[in-house]
Amino acid sequence: MTTTGAHQDAAGATARGWWWWGRRRSAVLDVTLGAVSALECAAEGVGFADYAALPVPVGVLFGLVVGAALVVRRRWPIAVVLVSIAITPAEMGYLMGIVGLYTLAASEVPRRIIAVLAGMSLVAVLIVTFVRLRQDIGSAEFDPGPWYVPLMAVIFSLGLNAPPVLFGLYIGARRRLMESLRERADSLEQELSLLADRAEQRAQMARTEERTRIAREMHDVVAHRVSLMVVHAAALQAVALKDPQKAAKNAALVGDMGRQALTELRQMLGVLRAGEAAPVREAVPLAAVGRAAAAAASAVEAVGAEGEPCLDAVEELVEQSRQAGMVVELQVMGEARAYGPQVERTAYRVVQEGLTNVHKHAAGAEVVVRLAHRAGEVAMQVENGPVDGKAADAGLGLPSGGNGLVGMRERVTSLGGVFVAGPTEEGGFRVSAVLPAPVRGM
Repeated sequence: MTTTGAHQDAAGATARGWWWWGRRRSAVLDVTLGAVSALECAAEGVGFADYAALPVPVGVLFGLVVGAALVVRRRWPIAVVLVSIAITPAEMGYLMGIVGLYTLAASEVPRRIIAVLAGMSLVAVLIVTFVRLRQDIGSAEFDPGPWYVPLMAVIFSLGLNAPPVLFGLYIGARRRLMESLRERADSLEQELSLLADRAEQRAQMARTEERTRIAREMHDVVAHRVSLMVVHAAALQAVALKDPQKAAKNAALVGDMGRQALTELRQMLGVLRAGEAAPVREAVPLAAVGRAAAAAASAVEAVGAEGEPCLDAVEELVEQSRQAGMVVELQVMGEARAYGPQVERTAYRVVQEGLTNVHKHAAGAEVVVRLAHRAGEVAMQVENGPVDGKAADAGLGLPSGGNGLVGMRERVTSLGGVFVAGPTEEGGFRVSAVLPAPVRGM
């Protein structure tokens, strides 16, 4: 339940407990005004009884009953004003008339009704005042002039009717303005809450995407290097006693690959430490999320520019697999040229993942790596032949999490490319990708 709904429920409960009043002090105020109005009318009822030749108790009782009608001014303001107009000839109910007109003008009654009732009250007071002044002047010993009675009647009637009507209109307009501002504030609060929720969702999506990207990078760095290290370690174990010179060569290769893996891991950890300097907080503004994403992308590109392998290092990548005992053929078609850093990194990772899968699942199979430079795109393919049964039985049992090809597909499709992986008719396996690759600087 919202805060506004809770307030409305509380107001409704209070209204049910105090009839039509929303608050206890409103009821106390109206009852007090009703009592004062009843006493005023009762006192004025004495003079009315003498003027109308009625018993005084009747006049007093009539004043008490009529004056008490002010209690219901909030519920029936029109009725209260009509009663005050009706008793104007009896020269009673001045407080009722003033408070009733104020309440009527401040209520939600249409303006036309307010104008009609205010006009009726003005005319009634004007007529009664005019007649009373004429009677008083007629019994006096001096003549103030013909203008005195009309002027005083107009002033008196305007003084009793205009201020409460104008003040009531002002209070009503102010009340409606405050309600409108309160509704707008509630609406803005809801909109801000929705925006905060969306910002949190976007921040969560940014964190998820960053974790996925880091997982892909860690997989690419670790899987290939460690796979080659395991292959060389197995070869080292097999020839350690028979051929010490070859064993020493394999040991050196294992050390070189371990150092390369550590270098790439340090670069990745450097990106993570840079990201820790500006952590994502709750209710992050959308602009801050965008700046964080741009900074992360810039950091990744900087890592690649400082030494992350690219297309120029594919030949070295193939040579490492050859040194591990794999039969690999590299075919390059088209004129080699420089591409954007993301394209070069992704192409390199596709070839790397393809060779890693051969080491894991097709030990001993012959491999063909194809790299084609075309107009506006670059294509790469890693295809291995069928696995020899003896070589398969002698496999190293390298673990696989099944995330390599999924990560490659995400990389390629995020750049607008096409990725295909699957078995061949000859019993081998093929990994292919095509990347849109405009020439750098164009």
